[in-house]
Amino acid sequence: MIVVDMWFDPKCPWAWNASRWLLEVERVRPVEARFHVMSLWLLNKDRENLDDWYRTWLADTLGPVRVLIAAEQTYGPPVLRDLYTEMGNRIHHDRQPIGEDLYRGTLKALNLDESLAEASTVDTYDEVLLSSHRAGLDPVGEDLGTPAIHIDGTAVFGPVVTPVPRGEAAGRLFDGMHLMMQTPGFYELKRGNRTSPSVD
Repeated sequence: MIVVDMWFDPKCPWAWNASRWLLEVERVRPVEARFHVMSLWLLNKDRENLDDWYRTWLADTLGPVRVLIAAEQTYGPPVLRDLYTEMGNRIHHDRQPIGEDLYRGTLKALNLDESLAEASTVDTYDEVLLSSHRAGLDPVGEDLGTPAIHIDGTAVFGPVVTPVPRGEAAGRLFDGMHLMMQTPGFYELKRGNRTSPSVD
């Protein structure tokens, strides 16, 4: 069994696609995906050269990760798998606005304590959030974000993929990525022309 740890911010469509890909990989390869929280808000809060549209896009990203961390601290790390799926479906497919109703609806759907939604507006879990964020991104590099994936002590940014590969196509992508990650000194393989994400 290969354990794959992925760090995500629930608002990021590229992370969403990568997470759906990993769940697909579990069906066709001996892989166990484990999910962890990072924060695009934390990653970018001290950067001065952000485009105005991206700064606006980031404005509501701190609340969801605070709620996720609060749930993880209350119920343990495995809760993130279903909680991310429920929250992500609401964000990426239902286009539900990020806020109190989203948090409470997500928690209620999984029979979790709805009062954890209150964590979105307080800094109670921010040290834990920062610790999780750093655990995921420090090994990857400070200029990179989510999706961040760790396998056997090697960490990379990616994959950035759309649409989500399914079935054996998902497995083949994993095989290739895993092979590259096992190659000492391998750092980058990138294509500049990127289409908008088609979330799945």
